[in-house]
Amino acid sequence: MIRRAELDSLPVRGAVPALVAALDGHGAAVLCAPPGTGKTTLVPLVLAGLTAGAGGGPPRRVVVAEPRRIAARAAARRMAWLLGEAVGGSVGFTVRGERVVGPDTVVEVVTTGVLLQRLQRDQELAGVDVVILDECHERHLDADTVAAFLVDVRGTLRPELRLVAASATTDAAGWSRVLGGAPVVETAGVSYPVEVVWAPPARPVRPPHGLRVDPAQLTHVASVVRRALAERSGDVLCFLPGVGELGRVAGQLGGVDAEVVQIHGRAPAAVQDAALRQAGHRRVILATAVAESSLTVPGVRVVVDSGLAREPRVDHARGLGALATVRASRAAGRQRAGRAGREAPGAVYRCWSQAEDARLTPFPAPEIRIADLAQFALQAACWGDPDATGLALPDPPPAGAMGAAREVLLAVGAVDSAGRPTARGLRMARLGLHPRLARALLDGTAALGARRAAELVALLSEEPPREYGDDLAGAWRRARQGGDAYGHRWRTEVRRLERAVQEPGASAPGGDPVGRGPLADDAAAGLVAALAFPERVARARGEGAFLMASGTAAALGDGSGLRSAPWLAVAVADRPPHAASARVGLAAPLDEETARAAAGHLFRSGEEVRWEDGDLVARSVTRLGAIELAARPLKSPDPVLVRGALLDGLRAEGLGLLRWSQDARVLRARLGFLHRALGGAWPDVADDSALVDRADEWLEPELSRARRRSDLGRIDAGQALNRLLPWAGGEAGRLDELAPERIEVPSGSRVRVDYSGEQPVLAVKLQELFGWAETPRVAGVPVLVHLLSPAGRPAAVTADLASFWAGGYQAVRAELRGRYPKHPWPQDPATAEPTRHTNARLGR
Repeated sequence: MIRRAELDSLPVRGAVPALVAALDGHGAAVLCAPPGTGKTTLVPLVLAGLTAGAGGGPPRRVVVAEPRRIAARAAARRMAWLLGEAVGGSVGFTVRGERVVGPDTVVEVVTTGVLLQRLQRDQELAGVDVVILDECHERHLDADTVAAFLVDVRGTLRPELRLVAASATTDAAGWSRVLGGAPVVETAGVSYPVEVVWAPPARPVRPPHGLRVDPAQLTHVASVVRRALAERSGDVLCFLPGVGELGRVAGQLGGVDAEVVQIHGRAPAAVQDAALRQAGHRRVILATAVAESSLTVPGVRVVVDSGLAREPRVDHARGLGALATVRASRAAGRQRAGRAGREAPGAVYRCWSQAEDARLTPFPAPEIRIADLAQFALQAACWGDPDATGLALPDPPPAGAMGAAREVLLAVGAVDSAGRPTARGLRMARLGLHPRLARALLDGTAALGARRAAELVALLSEEPPREYGDDLAGAWRRARQGGDAYGHRWRTEVRRLERAVQEPGASAPGGDPVGRGPLADDAAAGLVAALAFPERVARARGEGAFLMASGTAAALGDGSGLRSAPWLAVAVADRPPHAASARVGLAAPLDEETARAAAGHLFRSGEEVRWEDGDLVARSVTRLGAIELAARPLKSPDPVLVRGALLDGLRAEGLGLLRWSQDARVLRARLGFLHRALGGAWPDVADDSALVDRADEWLEPELSRARRRSDLGRIDAGQALNRLLPWAGGEAGRLDELAPERIEVPSGSRVRVDYSGEQPVLAVKLQELFGWAETPRVAGVPVLVHLLSPAGRPAAVTADLASFWAGGYQAVRAELRGRYPKHPWPQDPATAEPTRHTNARLGR
């Protein structure tokens, strides 16, 4: 029997007429409804015509897309309960590895990943009348992609298909634009006041890095949970970034007067369902972000927020998108706090200071901006838009990330050179896996059979617990035997993958990638891991150290049983802060033949000429990525490669490798001065890198004749620099006029000008300049005159001789006349006779 009272009490009911009118008029709408208003449960029932008298119109088939499996199951069960039915009747759900629907199902709750796969198989979504994208504010990549595909479907195939973007807090205007100017329908919620308690750690904790969270931070969170239990009534919901942190905090809550429950996406469905039911005793619910939205955890009056979240990042060392621990956004903080005010007044304990709160990012970053886009790029290619430029996405994909994604797709044979999907790529897109893992499943099936390949790929798609060890084959054996939660999920995924790869047309083309008979478990594990992550096949360096084909060093733990393996296929690795090499978390032994077969696109054989250890090295080398398989010296290397390597040497060590005479250094300084003073045709010769970039203009033909470091040392840099003079315009002939190497002073001496500084310098004995009223200029720039004592020591510096003679000279004369009595010190130097000699010499 329909629970009419509960349905009528949901606040979103008041917005239903406006929502129905928007869908009837425009075909799409944005629904903004706070948590707890019934947008996830009442609206689908109304639009499907399952609640009599609700004004929803004729019966329709409704698909609700949720970002997480736990939310999809919970929403379906809640709606079925409201109708007085069991799940699988009017309301059902489909998530990865589990489908509960029946012939009478008209409301189906699915994950966005499932809906994405369904759209690729049936672009028209035949039989579906309405699609509701719930919690679209979370900006998951699958959800954004589904929205773009559905807008495309409405515009080209199914104009009658109705779309609703629903969220508690979202960019309503932005989603309205995505849905073609769809109306925005808002409803107020019924929420209770939530008191904010700031509870920062007493001592600073280290910020998160990668997946690592400072243990002191988790200890503090546990202490705040204990404080909240003592100060408040009701259940406590504590938000933590990941499953590992849930376990560690749970371990520190032993002895509390409450049941400690953990909710996360990997928990068995029975455990998740139990956590979402009202309990007759007090509980501490430790949860990841799955409890931020879509779910109501009954009995919660207090939230403890660690302030941490997990976001996807592109992990080039692993070759797949990974998660990183970050500070949660202010928007996430509001969502989490709201969980405490769903049923009664509550409180939120925030494990950071109010001052820190003001510095948090306003919203989480859209996944499309920060995630690995290989799977998205394949979906877009299969949809017919390889560049994703024609898709109505809330944010466009970054060009660099799309370029990297296309390189991966080319390497696994999913697309052709134009970015169009191959037949193999179309099959890969339907497997619901990252393209790397899809490649491993397809090619691994050809070598191992569907069951063994599916078992290994299932291990790679969700990493086994750390207690399974670092040996992939050992983890495989343990998963087969284990009765733990991971083993249950693993077996479910194995069955899904085995069915998918055995569908008609889903087998991989070609035969056994390694061309051998049945493989033992160790070899099979190594093959599949290498197929998935060819850039991480690694060869031993000794003492548990390896070099991966990507060029990254990797190391095994001291107690690892894999340390004696000559080759490894590394499935999981991370790089701790400031570490010289990556730390291997999961790997399998490998042989060179399998490594070369799996990573064939990285195989290279040819001449390598490089600048190494201060000289040119020329070899014929065979490589697998960065791994050197074989090498022999080259007697006659390609001159083009030699020249490039010598240029690399000049860039690395500078132009000091050339022969620089004193005249050459002076010429370079003069040209540098003219470039600063006049610019134009006078070249920039001050910067080594700029000169190396212009090697064609001044270092030929000598550079092309050189074969080693010593040959560079024979190149006369001064003679070469002359080639850069502006000969074509005739300016080169004015070099001595514009920047003379020497200037004749009144005494008749020709004194060298120093052009090495910002201003030309003329260093000359003071007596040689008597009678010289004006400071000399070169290229219009006054020379800086360093006036020297008779002993050649600095006495004064001036760029204005006339002023010096009139003023500063008298002080210098008073100071030095007694020290150098044999030299002339006239009262009026401007009219005195210049001299290089003493008074006695002048008197002869």
